[in-house]
Amino acid sequence: MPSSNLNGKHFEVVIIGAGMAGLASGIRLGLAGKESIILERHNASGGLNSFYSIDGHKYDVGLHALTNYVEKGTKGTPLTKLLRQLRIPYEALDLSPQVQSRIHFPSCELVFKNEFSHLESQVAEQFPNEIDGFRKLVETIRTLDAFNLGNQFISARATIRSYFKNPLLESMLLCPTMYYGSSTEEDMDFGQFAILFRSLFFEGFARPLNGVRTIIKALQDKYRSLGGIRKMRCGVDSIVSENNSVRHLILDDGAIITADKIISTAGIVETMRMCNNSSPEVEDNIGRLSFTETITLFEDQPKALGWEDTIIFFNTNDAFHYKSPDDDLVDPRSGVICLPNNYAYPNGQNLEHGILRITALAHTEDWFKLDPEQYKIKKEFWFNHLQSVALKILPNQSKSPHTLPSKIIAQDMFTPKTVHRFTGHINGAIYGSRDKVKGGETHLDNLFIAGTDQGFLGIIGAMLSGISMTNLHCLKD
Repeated sequence: MPSSNLNGKHFEVVIIGAGMAGLASGIRLGLAGKESIILERHNASGGLNSFYSIDGHKYDVGLHALTNYVEKGTKGTPLTKLLRQLRIPYEALDLSPQVQSRIHFPSCELVFKNEFSHLESQVAEQFPNEIDGFRKLVETIRTLDAFNLGNQFISARATIRSYFKNPLLESMLLCPTMYYGSSTEEDMDFGQFAILFRSLFFEGFARPLNGVRTIIKALQDKYRSLGGIRKMRCGVDSIVSENNSVRHLILDDGAIITADKIISTAGIVETMRMCNNSSPEVEDNIGRLSFTETITLFEDQPKALGWEDTIIFFNTNDAFHYKSPDDDLVDPRSGVICLPNNYAYPNGQNLEHGILRITALAHTEDWFKLDPEQYKIKKEFWFNHLQSVALKILPNQSKSPHTLPSKIIAQDMFTPKTVHRFTGHINGAIYGSRDKVKGGETHLDNLFIAGTDQGFLGIIGAMLSGISMTNLHCLKD
């Protein structure tokens, strides 16, 4: 017998997935007086941006920084718009701005803060012959209608290259934007590049003191206050259709429910598999990009070790490559170093322990082929290797350049296999499928896509996707 107590129930809207997009969608529906239910297969909300605990230590997953940060009252920005759409007060997110971040390449570094003028001055200093081209590119990005759902793919690499003569600057701008949102190898859509450039450099980075839990709690509390229903450990097994429309949903426990409309944040290929629609064209769209991430808790605050940056986007060669590794489980040549302690938290507060997070591109298939013992051995090897890479970039006050110069409290690591287990994303593909469904429509007239595979990425982007697809497909009338 079904254990979810939902068998035979009907809802105006069913939302598949309790990530940022799903929660935002539910809030918009609740504000409009629509009855909705969010179904989540796992035991925690947040999707790709969640958290977990081991031995009393809490670890964020996904959230290096909330991008699109602006100060309260800043008009016409994504953060301000989504808070207005969700009717959540700015203070509920408890945001503190970054200290400073950098893009690190062997022959050059660019430091940036939450004031765009700082990056511009860095480019002028490091690339004096390119500053005019940089300013022209910035103006193009500033005026581009990047959120137009009808935009076609335009190569970001080719477009950026048309403004510069020095390929190093092109690589240095692509490294952070690709790591924070590109689902395609070696290139990305220029519109997506523009959206990410604005969110990283025109606006900036921030973080709640208590991490992503603060954001999830604000969304859950709002959804609950509007009467929304959220069922955890309650996944959708299949979507049954008739006459180009969803007839009913079969849940993991066998319960059958119906809905006027369905918004899926599970991913386009994952959703099509629920529909038993796994054509070669659909399967060819499976994402190929995933990451490993090491997380180390240590005794000292990072600044005591001379580590001042909030986030470092690094590349160990002057030519930047962004693709799934061909010949190993991890590509250590580039990645992201995150120090969550280095935000300007209020009243001198900070995290209890120092935290070092190191992210790098991973093979999306080979991690799944390892038996349990091999998996454990490979995780340990790559944990140590990535930490060694990071310590060569960070100022190191220890006698050994490969040893963390502080007592280690705890450590963990996730891989594409972990991502798949807790999100359902095929291959553990962080940014989902290669080709996005910008308008959210599917082959069924009452089934719509929101979230990662709709095309708006990051925490703010995911929430905006949930809002915009709900407004367009559920509230337009």
